[in-house]
Amino acid sequence: MAPAQFTVKVGTRRSALALKQVELVTAELKQAHPHVDFTVHPISVQGDRDKTTPLPDLGKGLWTSELEAQLESGGVDMVVHCLKDMPTTLPAGCALGCITRREDPRDVVIFRRPDAHARLADLPAGAVVGTSSVRRAAQLRRAYPRLAFRDVRGNIDTRIRKLDDPDGPFDCIILAAAGLLRMDFGTRIAQFLDSATDDGGMLHAVGQGALGLEVRDGDERTLALLKSIEHTPTMMACYAERSLMRTLEGGCSVPIGVETAWVGGEDEAEEEDQSPKKTLLRIRAVVVSVDGKDAVEGERTEEVASLAQADSLGKKIAQDLVEKGAQKILDVINLVRDPSSLAAVKVGDV
Repeated sequence: MAPAQFTVKVGTRRSALALKQVELVTAELKQAHPHVDFTVHPISVQGDRDKTTPLPDLGKGLWTSELEAQLESGGVDMVVHCLKDMPTTLPAGCALGCITRREDPRDVVIFRRPDAHARLADLPAGAVVGTSSVRRAAQLRRAYPRLAFRDVRGNIDTRIRKLDDPDGPFDCIILAAAGLLRMDFGTRIAQFLDSATDDGGMLHAVGQGALGLEVRDGDERTLALLKSIEHTPTMMACYAERSLMRTLEGGCSVPIGVETAWVGGEDEAEEEDQSPKKTLLRIRAVVVSVDGKDAVEGERTEEVASLAQADSLGKKIAQDLVEKGAQKILDVINLVRDPSSLAAVKVGDV
């Protein structure tokens, strides 16, 4: 007997990239579950409505709160998020159902004049870099103190249009490779940024390039559907990253960069498989002051074969960073954000 037909309501932001990501996810789900109808429900969120306030001033949940409210009320059955936008602690009644295969997690550079520049190192003193990310700006200030930085908001189309404006201020902008590749803007990428980049490297955001599917806690029917598109290597790597950030009590407004990779073994393509031969997960992390003058770095490689081990690895490297002085940097950031008090719970007490 064929399974009974039913409908799953999928929540998402209204941006073109968000809708594209939902299209990719629902196409995979439909292939695995042809008896299920997936209907898309775009929802307006604070981060999209307010395009002028600096992102750090908007607080946590700016991309997710309205979506989670719909999930909790039953307006939708699951939500597709950019994982980097999801707070590491979810509201009661919500759960991270699965994480799908990761797109390239690196940050990239797009130049207004690609004929004149191929790398950030080529830019002259005073050249203006556009980014709305505190993490990106902090790391780049550290590596390229001669450059200037200016906030740029909007979706991918809007940011590229601002960059290409001949009267605009930007010599280049920094974006996530994943969004550009999903939206077929890959030809605009001039330089990929990672730990091996000139002048000190650049680590990406926690969860960057991955999609997180949020569901109601205990919704076994929806959770069962998601198992077909869950990518275990990505999920374990991202659990380690999110554990690191949760332990440091960070968010998108705190300059924490990470880079994870599966290492060891003989199979160089292990991340394409659900059961990788490589079980050693290497995680690099950095905490940088907003002005880029102070930074603490760490690296660990451990056997990771479960989500619990991934979570443990994230906690360990967070503690390594604290022992090297990361708490001092975070305290200054928290004090500026909330002058009345420092963070209520110190990382060293975790």
